[in-house]
Amino acid sequence: MDAPAPVTLEANGLRLEPLGPQHAAALREAAQDGELWKLRITSVPEPDKVEAYIAAALEMRPSRLAFAVVDTASGQVLGTTSYHDIVPAIDRIEIGYTWYRRSVQRTHVNTSCKLLLLTHAFETLGCAVAGFRTDNFNHASQAAIERLGAKKDGVIRHHAVRRDGTVRDTVMYSIVRGEWPEVKAQLRYLLARREAAC
Repeated sequence: MDAPAPVTLEANGLRLEPLGPQHAAALREAAQDGELWKLRITSVPEPDKVEAYIAAALEMRPSRLAFAVVDTASGQVLGTTSYHDIVPAIDRIEIGYTWYRRSVQRTHVNTSCKLLLLTHAFETLGCAVAGFRTDNFNHASQAAIERLGAKKDGVIRHHAVRRDGTVRDTVMYSIVRGEWPEVKAQLRYLLARREAAC
């Protein structure tokens, strides 16, 4: 697998561009749509910590490559997502650190972003497996990951500290290369069905 390098991906009215300091004000505004940092089961930064959040993402390279999710028509930043825990030696990549402003949740945005990221991972980078992880109490995230077609690998008990100091169990999912054609077809179907309903 080729190690991911900063790249811009675009489709379905969205652009994923490498996250940088220039996105700080817009990302802060996105987090304020729904006061997302108040959710104990997500990693959304508080408004005064957005710059540090971006700096931390950049410092994690090459094991993390973060993107700003941008609406191409308006230029509005909708949130962020990342490749992370990148292990080229075993052709593994994970997709996470994902959050969107409340007003675009349960729209085509997440499905479109995952289609872009998974297509690039499997078809350009040549990864063998794409993983996902989420908090054991983040049932909405688990349902969204399962809708993508990812398979549940299991639960890592007592795995990570939440912002409130409690320790979460982490639910792990994955899609392997052989499953990708079917997953891709399903994602395209979901997007076409949503478009037809609009």
